[in-house]
Amino acid sequence: MPRKEVFRHEQHRVAVGMALAVIITAIMLSLAAFWDPEKTLVVPVAERLQTALRADVFVIGWLAAAIANVARLRFFSIEDIAGSSAGSGSQSVRDAVAILQNTAEQVVLAVLTHLVFAAVVGHPTAILMTLAAMFCVGRTLFWVGYKRGARGRALGFALTFYPTVTALGTSAAMLLLGRSG
Repeated sequence: MPRKEVFRHEQHRVAVGMALAVIITAIMLSLAAFWDPEKTLVVPVAERLQTALRADVFVIGWLAAAIANVARLRFFSIEDIAGSSAGSGSQSVRDAVAILQNTAEQVVLAVLTHLVFAAVVGHPTAILMTLAAMFCVGRTLFWVGYKRGARGRALGFALTFYPTVTALGTSAAMLLLGRSG
């Protein structure tokens, strides 16, 4: 198969994963928004922020897991035990570092977004819990699919990223419209 055709096929598979993540995100966040038993009550801001931080224990756990994975791989590898300054490292450590870097980026964006969302939305509990759960599912799929290339990690990446960006966009829209809780 010609190189350009392989590229197009890979792009198509990535686009399918992204589209599936958009659909799942829309369904899950819609269900959470409609199900939320607190939606008629405005919860005090301090409680909302506590809820976000509690949900984000699981989000931050993924960062700890990615760091631990790199450390584990280095510890058991003659080539890698000296650390990243000693050379380029084995392929398994390079992959683990790439997963760690992406996870760190996603965790920072998610935690900050969840805190903003909690500050802006008067009843965020169900959505925050859904965001954290989707983050965990997304990271699992990303990690498991990483070795299969872009198509293997597309759904996982998008299930981590799209819900966060949706919450960030919702927060911004509510602030612009003056509808914050």
